[in-house]
Amino acid sequence: MEPITTRRVALKRPPNPSIRLSFGIFWLADLVATVFLFLDPYATELNPITIRFYELIGLPGVVLAGSIYAAGIVLIGHYLSKPYDALFTIGAVLVYALCASNNVILLLTGEAFLEALVS
Repeated sequence: MEPITTRRVALKRPPNPSIRLSFGIFWLADLVATVFLFLDPYATELNPITIRFYELIGLPGVVLAGSIYAAGIVLIGHYLSKPYDALFTIGAVLVYALCASNNVILLLTGEAFLEALVS
């Protein structure tokens, strides 16, 4: 008889803990701001997937959509080889930082930061 072995998926982390921490902080800030976008009458979310999840199950759908995005980014980062894993995670941090700052500014001032730059 041969011993039974199970295959575990070994996900490797991007090397720098501060990159992962930054990702978590900006993701959470963006998630909270996005939830408030749905509660605020003058602010609108642009992501159609998040809007669809909201229409299906309400605010938990917004959290679910945001969690799916984060899980996808984490999984992609784990499967990329060095140095692309860290570069991808840094890119995700920058995107979330931009989205979070735009959403927070929109909630505070009523005008989107990115909209002000374009016009």
